[in-house]
Amino acid sequence: MPASQIDPAEVTLREITGDTVVAIIKLEVADDQRDFVAPNAVSLAQALFSEEAWYRAIYLGEEPVGFVMLHDESLSSPQAQAPGVGVWRFMIDRRHQGRGVGRAALAKVIEHVRSKGLFSTLELSYVPGPGCAEPFYRAFGFEPTGEMDDDEVVLELAL
Repeated sequence: MPASQIDPAEVTLREITGDTVVAIIKLEVADDQRDFVAPNAVSLAQALFSEEAWYRAIYLGEEPVGFVMLHDESLSSPQAQAPGVGVWRFMIDRRHQGRGVGRAALAKVIEHVRSKGLFSTLELSYVPGPGCAEPFYRAFGFEPTGEMDDDEVVLELAL
């Protein structure tokens, strides 16, 4: 059973360093969620080869508890005329789910995207199935676009 609800102010998004990368790689979702998100090691490897990857560790106080990665076209060189942005990966470690960490972290991601002043929407996708993240994302106001990305349902949030 998860511990009590957290103070959202204790959740931060931090750059991953050589000193913290192993702790981030060790974070994992519950066994029944493994088909919903790639392991963090895969995400970090993909980020290494994408200039449009913006990624951060999610911390609760001083403890790493999750990972987020955006596909941010404003980071490309040259910058796209009308850049888009989407949540590429988002995960909270199984030991910290159900406490409000994900809500606080996604709110900070949305705040980061809005603060750039470049985007009208934030896109993301999820793998449908029992226990999927659809209700979590819909509670934030993400709405289906009617599109699919391979086997994933695409949602977007008007900014």
